[in-house]
Amino acid sequence: MINNCLQYLEYNALNYGEKLALADENFGLTYKEYMEKAKIIGSFIAKKTNSTTNSPIAVLIDRNIASIVTFMGIVYSGNFYVPVDALMPKERIELIYKTLNPILVIDARQKDIAEEGTAKYEDILESAEIEEGLLKNIRDNAIDTDPLYTIFTSGSTGVPKGVCVCHRSMIDLVNSFEEAFDFKHETVFGNQAPFDFDVSAKDIYNSLKVGGTVQVLPKKLFKMPKMLVGYLIEKKVSTLIWAVSALRIVSDFKTMEEGDVPKLENIMFSGEVMPVKALNYWMDKVPDARYVNLYGPTEITCNCTYFEIKKRFNDDEMLPIGKAFKNTRVILKDEKGAVIKEKGKVGEICVMGTCLALGYWNNKEKTDAAFINNPTISAYEQKMYATGDMGYYNDDNDIVFASRRDFQIKHMGHRIELGEIEVALNAIPSLDVSCCLYDKENEKIVCFYQAKEECKKEIVMELSKKLPKFMWPNVYVHYEELPMNKNGKIDRVKLSETFKKSEEK
Repeated sequence: MINNCLQYLEYNALNYGEKLALADENFGLTYKEYMEKAKIIGSFIAKKTNSTTNSPIAVLIDRNIASIVTFMGIVYSGNFYVPVDALMPKERIELIYKTLNPILVIDARQKDIAEEGTAKYEDILESAEIEEGLLKNIRDNAIDTDPLYTIFTSGSTGVPKGVCVCHRSMIDLVNSFEEAFDFKHETVFGNQAPFDFDVSAKDIYNSLKVGGTVQVLPKKLFKMPKMLVGYLIEKKVSTLIWAVSALRIVSDFKTMEEGDVPKLENIMFSGEVMPVKALNYWMDKVPDARYVNLYGPTEITCNCTYFEIKKRFNDDEMLPIGKAFKNTRVILKDEKGAVIKEKGKVGEICVMGTCLALGYWNNKEKTDAAFINNPTISAYEQKMYATGDMGYYNDDNDIVFASRRDFQIKHMGHRIELGEIEVALNAIPSLDVSCCLYDKENEKIVCFYQAKEECKKEIVMELSKKLPKFMWPNVYVHYEELPMNKNGKIDRVKLSETFKKSEEK
């Protein structure tokens, strides 16, 4: 019976001990080394905390394999890890620590001196040793609903929310992914996502499940797309589970026009709507790969639906987010809580199943508001996560993402989905990508677009062929490069703040 994710690591260490498990630009570890180092860290923590379990331990992360090993060491101690990016504003880190109240902070960064009050990764490995009896006792008392990690996301009130995920949910995810996508022992995952973003968990745990390899890709390469492609080739990366913006970097700069291209088996993306013209670029250059549009918020353990792309879409078409993974139920509900079954009618995407997170750490009010009871069942309690995303069924009964619930606006007497405008904008050849926000105070739709040069006239001309005039943006703001947040999504908050300041002037 699998009830703890460490069982995957131990199986691989026993059966594929000398196989490369983790690598970054400086170091590599076999499965045997990976397990041994994690056990040392787990033993150190257990002794230092007097075998406290199910408590948060913060990790100051870097783009290195030491961060991943530290995660597993924390899991060995019977506790759960919380990745923290030390480059975040100090105020945000303080808010996270205040919510979290961690029992320990471990510094896994590649620097010589640890910050005051933290335990340094290298120092732990030098000073501690494996305590097998202690670790066995912890494991013997573990259950599959014990927390595995907590990822902090933005809160609407400005206070970060810690999404707490248990072992059972991650075991469910990797089982579903292996069945749907046939990952193999030879699979090499090219990790792009930061470790405090839940997309990275798909690389870490899918690789553990099948005994694959995780190559942690250097952050600097995403500013040098030609070198990035070369690195994928050099490291024999076969699977990408990336943010849309990361794939766009390659397509925007037409990086694969000349020379070799990576031999990729799987190209998967999530986080934002993929512009079809960017997808088609990849499909032209890497035609033999499997392309998958993944959907799901952090609160349902990474992904709850997927759509395998087996045909070409036109630039102005919307990619479906598909159907639910096995052992997951996804429904659409209207404003009154009734389930929507008819095609084309927009409703809120709601999710049920083992995939649901335990809730928000130390925040019962927010947990109760988001993880609600299924309104269609009264005889017993069944939790459901209301995503705040809107979708509808197409003619193939696949779900299509429409927009965020708060991206639906009332403008000039019409109810408008900003996501629909963005799809039309992103089909325009001269635009790399765009996003729309609503200036409610001045009743204006504002289009922010990335292109080599200002091209408002072309945009208006193209939109006139596709959208009614009441859906045209009222303001166009050109960027040579749109700002991105740390998770690789267009930074809509920053765009909004910058626009407001410019209007005030």
